[in-house]
Amino acid sequence: MNETFYITTPIYYANSLPHLGHLYTTIIADVLTKYKKQRGFDTYFLTGTDEHGVNIQRIAEKNNQTPKEYVDYISGELKKIFAQFNLDSYDIFMRTTEPFHYEAVQNLWRKISENKTPKGNETIYKGFYEGWFCPNCAEFKTETEYELKEGEDVPLCLIHERPLDKVSEESYFFRLSDYDEFLLETIGNNPNLVRPESRQNEVLSFIRSGLQDLSISREKKSVSWGVPVPDDENHVIYLWVDALSNYITAIGYGNEERKNVGFEKYWQNVTHLVGKDISRQHTVYWFSILKAAKLELPKTVFAHGLWLDVQGRKMSKTIGNVIDLQFLYSNFSIDAIRYFLLRDMVFGQDGKFGYENLIDRTNADLASGLGNLSSRTLSMINKYRDGLIPSGKIQEHNYLYGKRAGINPDEQELVSVLEHARDEYLRKFDNFEFSLALETLWSVIARIDKMISDAKPWELIKDENQAETLNAVLYRATETLRWLCVLLYPVMPKATREIYAQIGLSEDVSQINPENLTYGELLPGTKIGETQAVFPRVDKTKIMNEINEQSAVNSQQSGEESNESRGGNETVEKTTTESANNGEQQINEEINEEKNFIAIEDFLKVELRVGEIKVAERIPKADKLLRFEIDLGEEKPRQILAGLAEYYEPEKLIGRKVVVVVNLKPRKMRGLESQGMICAASLENSDDTPALASFLEDVKIGARLK
Repeated sequence: MNETFYITTPIYYANSLPHLGHLYTTIIADVLTKYKKQRGFDTYFLTGTDEHGVNIQRIAEKNNQTPKEYVDYISGELKKIFAQFNLDSYDIFMRTTEPFHYEAVQNLWRKISENKTPKGNETIYKGFYEGWFCPNCAEFKTETEYELKEGEDVPLCLIHERPLDKVSEESYFFRLSDYDEFLLETIGNNPNLVRPESRQNEVLSFIRSGLQDLSISREKKSVSWGVPVPDDENHVIYLWVDALSNYITAIGYGNEERKNVGFEKYWQNVTHLVGKDISRQHTVYWFSILKAAKLELPKTVFAHGLWLDVQGRKMSKTIGNVIDLQFLYSNFSIDAIRYFLLRDMVFGQDGKFGYENLIDRTNADLASGLGNLSSRTLSMINKYRDGLIPSGKIQEHNYLYGKRAGINPDEQELVSVLEHARDEYLRKFDNFEFSLALETLWSVIARIDKMISDAKPWELIKDENQAETLNAVLYRATETLRWLCVLLYPVMPKATREIYAQIGLSEDVSQINPENLTYGELLPGTKIGETQAVFPRVDKTKIMNEINEQSAVNSQQSGEESNESRGGNETVEKTTTESANNGEQQINEEINEEKNFIAIEDFLKVELRVGEIKVAERIPKADKLLRFEIDLGEEKPRQILAGLAEYYEPEKLIGRKVVVVVNLKPRKMRGLESQGMICAASLENSDDTPALASFLEDVKIGARLK
């Protein structure tokens, strides 16, 4: 029988439309589900919506809807987003308005009521509550959790900065204060129960500060939208008891409808993924409720950080820095988004999300990294070996040729590298260290890229003695791609399937356990498929222009900005008039300076990369030109012509790293095509030697300057 793995996102509160936070947590859960399935686990994945409470009741009334009509719409929109982003691996989209959930929550209430607290007291009792309640947090607030401004009668929630409700009514209470010792001992003795450590410390600190009994019901006359309290028609169950219990009711606890899912089967291995802002509810409250019902605690509650904007601010509609999911979907591949979210946020800490960051990561790691490795390798197999994967073996009598090309004839070195990278990747993934896990694999990509650049297959093909060396380079690169496809499948399911098919392999990559990867299983003679770019480069200028245009349209201050712009022109006119009194020369200098400005969009069109000069030679009958072959990390070096013959001895430039404009339109000089331009400083004194732009630090060939 396979080991089980049960993963849950928070059930998202149905008071707003989907946003990046919903997408992020669900993608993480989807990745983990795919990963565990690959590893042979019997998985169950829950996501959904939390649909009760006074806040939803009020929003529905404001929209002239019933609460059910409103939550149907919100949950429907969330499902659409999940479908759009291919988040289809969940086993249940849980909704707390399901009839089976009502039945199960009431049974849980009864079970809790039957038992005593760890200190021998009644678990649930009826009392009277008077205090401040935040509908958005669905929590009653203590004095440290709200702000009462001078001259105001109603305090503001510190989280939502909105007025709190004054509640004075009868309530049922859960005796949370009796669970402090249990919680401190249980959490303190189990380091994997609450993660990361920073969240665990926060939770323990909250418990040590003193727990207050928890109001777990509202009078029906105040809040009618909720699960009725058993045997008391005047009360509905308070939101957190209702919401948190979904994780067990969905898999069969307390109801017949979901019994066959298997509560006993899955609950023992559950991992809750939550945002750090609800970690207290998913630990202090939830652990105590489970203890009261004599149920096991979760295996892990992992509270991740928040996505902030590039300035480090929390995203909000008020600031106008929220990420538009439709724009994200329309302009980026889903796999690139998945990769970015796992790579750029250290899971458990806050991360910064900006479109520019996403573009840079996509172009650098995917287009120029994994995508380029796939394209260049398979293209060379097509070109040099008629589309058939060659054998990777180098016979002993050809060892010397391999060594001359910088290739170790013994494959074992690469085997060790791949096996170590795989083991580290799996270990880090199991420990929720997604960013570090991906970094491990990208070091392998860099290593194989370097192997290709150093060996220069485009040169090896010219030498019959290097046929086996060329074969080894192509085989090793392709076999590495096969390993990468298997390992990266959970993160990038579409792209890895495409690369796998292009290699010529037909197995379902989702069914291959990465633990069982063995070097050399890629059969020589395999016919590769049609080679296509999996990660085309993203046009940064185009995307950023669209974003800036949209931001301008949405800006509430666009009118003020226009006025400021007009005011600026008036200032220029005034300055110019005053300058005229001091002479026409000053006017002309200022006008010329203005004309010399370029927009940032113009500058971004220039693509600068690091290149290494491999060949430098004079051109016959050309006194000023030198012909260079420059390695930019591409399939073959670029030929570039530059007017440096008067100043440099060509042989002394070989091995030097220079800055190259790579997207300059090719042009012919002396019958030779120049495919770029070397950057050099043009000094004021024409007799001085131009200074080639170079580096003090050791920089990677092909690195982009920005």
